Amino acid sequence: MELIKCSNGLKKVKYIKMSNLNLTIIIPCLNESDNLRKLIPEIKTLIGKKLSFEIFIIDGIKTDIKTLKIAKNHKIKYLNRKISNNYGNAVKLGIKKSSGLHTLFMDGDFSHEPKFILKLYNKRINDVVIASRYTTGGKTDNLFVSEFLSKILNIFYNFVLNLNLKDVSNSFRLYNTKKLKKLNLKSNHFDIIVEIIFKLKLANYKIKIKEIPYHFRQRKFGKTKRNFFIVIAYLFSILKIRLLK
Repeated sequence: MELIKCSNGLKKVKYIKMSNLNLTIIIPCLNESDNLRKLIPEIKTLIGKKLSFEIFIIDGIKTDIKTLKIAKNHKIKYLNRKISNNYGNAVKLGIKKSSGLHTLFMDGDFSHEPKFILKLYNKRINDVVIASRYTTGGKTDNLFVSEFLSKILNIFYNFVLNLNLKDVSNSFRLYNTKKLKKLNLKSNHFDIIVEIIFKLKLANYKIKIKEIPYHFRQRKFGKTKRNFFIVIAYLFSILKIRLLK
């Protein structure tokens, strides 16, 4: 067992044993076979000879046969979410299964480009590396309304949670896996992205977070899973995250 410091004292957790893999790539997705068919081989081609890695596709609670076939063809790991199709459940399952020294989360729709993975990994001296749309040099292809709502969310989160980051809500990130696994995460939706940062900073005020400029792209195939109601849920989750510390 290992003792870790949390907001209400020390907490016992199982000793975290890491493998020698450089990187675990987690791709939460729902019905993204059209994108994954091209995304997975591109990832493997770009980093295959540079890093030791594993890839997890975290699908919904119901198996998508097309996605499962892609995973089998490329010899990568396929898992189904438990309880519900919520994004937070996929993230928590991915963290639990990750065995790389670093863990990277990315979307499966090409809005997060494979060629940027190595740029994130090369900054791994930091505990968290964020592909940032809103830091100097970053940009987004989202429509004006989507970008406006996203920036409002970031302002609220930074103000209420004192995060001091340009892009709080983009999920394209690299983490120190050992520190990530120590977190007791409660969020079940996209707000888990913010909860991770908030709790890492609570656990260690010296945590190193690096934002590097990223050009966020539109998805290639299919429809986005994010909508206006998710934005509203994000806003209401601010208080919840603060109370869950």
